[in-house]
Amino acid sequence: MAIMFILILVVVIILAIAFFFAAQVIYPKRFGYEETYEIEVSKGRIDPLVYELWKKEELQIISPHGYKLNALFFPAADSKRGVILSHGITYTLFGSVKYMYLFRDLGFNILIYDSRHHGRSGGRNVTFGHYEKEDLKTVVDWMRQRLGTDCVVGTHGESMGAAITMQHAAMDPDLAFVIEDCGFSDLQTLLAYRLRADYHLGRFPMLPLAGWICRMLTGMRFEAICPREAVEKIPVPVLFIHGQEDDYIPPQMALELYEHKKNGAREMYLAPNAGHAGAYWNNQVEYAARVEQFLRNNGII
Repeated sequence: MAIMFILILVVVIILAIAFFFAAQVIYPKRFGYEETYEIEVSKGRIDPLVYELWKKEELQIISPHGYKLNALFFPAADSKRGVILSHGITYTLFGSVKYMYLFRDLGFNILIYDSRHHGRSGGRNVTFGHYEKEDLKTVVDWMRQRLGTDCVVGTHGESMGAAITMQHAAMDPDLAFVIEDCGFSDLQTLLAYRLRADYHLGRFPMLPLAGWICRMLTGMRFEAICPREAVEKIPVPVLFIHGQEDDYIPPQMALELYEHKKNGAREMYLAPNAGHAGAYWNNQVEYAARVEQFLRNNGII
């Protein structure tokens, strides 16, 4: 009886840990909408006086999955160029504002939005692209309709937003370009890495169990969230950016993504002295120059 009790207890503990990890993946603790604005202002990444002067339109775009996507559109006069910026996990659209400065200088119409289950957008959980890539397609379609015929529309994503942009680009050959900043190459490998780094646990049995739980709750399969496979199908130019000091998503993943981009133009910028999502803020001049050169090299500007 004692052995049976211990075995049952071990199984219960393993399942409890698996449920906890699954919840961390699909129901992460998120920052509030206004909270992220204040954080960006306090860190100097948003100048509130400049930001308030920018002409903007508040939007509610309906996801193909039925919920609303909260967005802000910043028009540029007499321009057919547009870019959609996608933020990282737990954050909101205000995390994308820091990138707006360089795109405004290049004459782009800009749209930023809250990803599914973030900020003021709907959606019951996070799926790292399973549903979000289709949300992004709807946002891109809105931009194209707004700018009209002969428009040129590309995407930029940070971290989870980068993974979403790559998965979306694999199903939208009409995009003009993709800029992915510190995205992961595949979700299973990243989660196994985080299990070791954050909880000192191995891949088995936690990852298969957490994956099964997440699939039952969301329909997402960990193994299907694979930007590495997506980039093989992207025909348009892609700029891969990653901080050399990133210890959350290893820079090796950026190199892996770059190597799997077989069709169309590709460029790489490994930013020095930059941790996760810090490539732009720690290298603003070089980052802007690399983006501008990438766009010029591919006839976007």
